[in-house]
Parts: sequence; C-alpha cells; structure tokens
Amino acid sequence: MDLFDSPQQDSSSVSAPLAVRMRPRTLDEYVGQRHLVGPGKLLRRTIEADRLTSLILYGPPGSGKTALAHIIANTTQAFFEPLNATASGVSELRQALAVTKERSRIKDRRTILFIDEIHRFNKAQQDVLMPDVEQGNPILIGATTFNPFFAIVPALVSRSLVCELKPLAATDILALLNRALADQERGLGRFTVDIDSEALKHLADVCDGDARRALNALEVAVLTTSPGADEKIHIPLSVVEESIQKRAVVYDQAGDAHYDTISAFIKSMRGCDPQATLYWLAKMLYAGEDPRFITRRIVICAAEDVGNADPQALVLAIAAMQAVEFIGLAECRIPLAQAAVYVACAPKSNAAYLGIERAMKDVESGRTLEVPDSLKDAHYRGAKKLGRGVGYKYAHDYPDHHVEQDYLPSESKTGTGKNPQRVYYEPTDQGFEKIIKERQEKRSKGP
Repeated sequence: MDLFDSPQQDSSSVSAPLAVRMRPRTLDEYVGQRHLVGPGKLLRRTIEADRLTSLILYGPPGSGKTALAHIIANTTQAFFEPLNATASGVSELRQALAVTKERSRIKDRRTILFIDEIHRFNKAQQDVLMPDVEQGNPILIGATTFNPFFAIVPALVSRSLVCELKPLAATDILALLNRALADQERGLGRFTVDIDSEALKHLADVCDGDARRALNALEVAVLTTSPGADEKIHIPLSVVEESIQKRAVVYDQAGDAHYDTISAFIKSMRGCDPQATLYWLAKMLYAGEDPRFITRRIVICAAEDVGNADPQALVLAIAAMQAVEFIGLAECRIPLAQAAVYVACAPKSNAAYLGIERAMKDVESGRTLEVPDSLKDAHYRGAKKLGRGVGYKYAHDYPDHHVEQDYLPSESKTGTGKNPQRVYYEPTDQGFEKIIKERQEKRSKGP
C-alpha cells in the first residue's frame, strides 16, 4: 500500500461472505444482464475498448451492480476507489477526488470512483462531483436502486451512461449456486455438500432475483449443518427454508398449481368470499407470481362478473393495475388486496358479458347487418345525395335526451323499427344494474 492506495476488502479471504468471494472477475464469468454485457452489446464493447466514461447502474439489490463495477476496474486496469453514500459526506468525497487527481498526475493511472447508493447523496453533495466528472477523472460509477432520472441531479445523469439492471432469472441464480458449490478456491468446493435439487430450486425461486441473498443463504445452510456419518453435509429443503427464512409453497408457475390457484382466486371473487380471495392472493404473491398476471385477472373479473352491478369495480381494478406498474413489489400487494376485496364484495352481474357473447355469436354465424342509412357517416360532400344520415334523429333534441329510431336494421317487413328478437343485454336487479333496468323499461314504454 502506498500514498495513493486505500484498503479494499479482499474477495479471496475466507472470512469474506460467499457473495463477495464469488464475485465474478471477468465479463465471461458475469451471469445475467445479457442486454447490457452480452456479446456485441454497447456496454460490453465500451468496456473491452476501454472507452468508458461515467456510468450509472440502477437495479434491484443483488442484480450485479457492484460486481460489474469491479469487472470494469479489472478490465480497464483502473484503480478502484469505493465509497458508500450512506456513510460518506462531502469531506470524504473531496478527499477521494483529491487523491484521484494526484494519482493521475504522479502515476498516470485512472481511477474508478464507485459510489454505492449514490441516490443517498443530496443535491449539494452530487454537485461536488460535477467538475471532476466533467474532466473525466475520476470515472464515476454510481450504483442505485432508485430510478436515476428522479434520484440523481440531471446534470450528472446527462454526463453518464445510464444502464438498468434487471432482477436475475431463476436459471441465472441456479448457475451461480452450482458454481459456488463447485469452486474449491473461493466457494464451498472444499466441503462435501449433498444438496437436494428441490432445495436449490427453492433458493433460486424465492430470492427474488437477488444473487447476494441466495449465495449468503446457501453459505449459512452449509456452515451450520453438521456432516453425516458418510462425512457429507446433507442439505434438505427444510434447512434451506430456515436459511433464507421463507417456506416453500407448492406452486409451479408453469404447471397445475399455477392454474389451480388462480382459478380458486377468481372463483372466490366471483363467489363474494373476501377471506378466500385474500388467502389465494397471498399464496400467489408469496410464491413469486407476477403481480401483473394477478391484476389482469382482477380486471377481467370486475368486468365479467361484477359488470354494471357496480361500475366502480372496473375503475378500481384499472387503478390497481396502474399502481402495480408504478409501485412494484412488495408494496403493490396493498392496492392488489384493495381491488380484489372490492370485486369480491361487490354485487354481481354477468349481463354485459353474456350480451357481448350473444352478439359475437350472431356475427360469427353470418348474421351481419348493414348499418341503417340514417346512422351512416354524413360528414363528407355528397353524402346526402347517397341518403347517408337522412332521417337521423339527434337524441339531445328530444325529451329526456332519448328518441326511438332504428339503431339496428329491422328484419320485420312492416318496418316497425322494433327488434324484439334481438336482445343482447338483459340487465339484472343487482346493484346499480337495477337502475339501468328501470331506465330501459321506462324507455321501452315510450312517452
């Protein structure tokens, strides 16, 4: 260590957490984020060409932000200077920048200033970075779980390449876990571990794309389990459940459990049982079901099974859908629960659903009717000569803003304008639909 070096955590030390020890050293070892560092992708080309300018990495915990920063430092042979915004202030920041300048002047060596949780810096602290980032020394790599376009000052964002990291897929997590079990130098390969395949799959499924969480839970499971008579460390599902503090549920997102549970959820809402509705919702969320999939079912149920008996159900369901996109996990469970309970407790009517089914059946069976001349578009020159719009009665010119006329062509040769045989929508006596029914009956009787 010399004047310009600062102590860094040795990732090869056995005392370091497994997630730190197994941190990838090259882009070829890096798992996930193929949209950023896959072959031919912009960030990979920039790193390999050593043309990187300041960079902001944002994404959920354990998605590989810190690992990618270390890889960049190793690939570009730049010095790696880490700071954490939660424990650093302006003085630490100024000191790091001063050392960076001296290192560049005396050693002609660039520095990557890695600031974890950079969104924790306030505007004044972020502004301190601006002059040096502008000059390209240091190369700033900021990591954040917050959208940088909201959490970081625009001037800093405009001078940086912004890359969004996604949660790791379960297959990526499995690959990392198996690599850690096999690696004798940095991982758990020095132990003879026999882990159940369902235990590994549970780890990969419930860690929510967080590699750090999965690797640390695996290490806890191995280090706290005594070897058996065969001198092997046996890791069943129950041990993994304790290590990651999340119980496995029988739920296959591509199998029967997936479809059976969502079916029970829909039928519970339709059957006006909010208790069962909340249980099946909780089970799906706990098992890692996509909340957008759940929301789509709530929206459909609000329209199909509640309908006009309570029009607010669809409004609330759509609001929940937007809230899920805006909030994300895990807080989106709250608007999901509100919408699901509202739909479950609302009066029910499938009259609108049955109406469109009847109408669709008519059209599919070939009963396609021509639009009456009075209803055809008359907003072009010569339309009246063709009889378009002639005889149309503007409803607002009549009492109660309603007038009888042919809105469907009559099949009756007498031309009565009535089509009693064509009834698609039949409102019920449920909730608000009872009012709709009364209006329809009043209008059918005429003045």
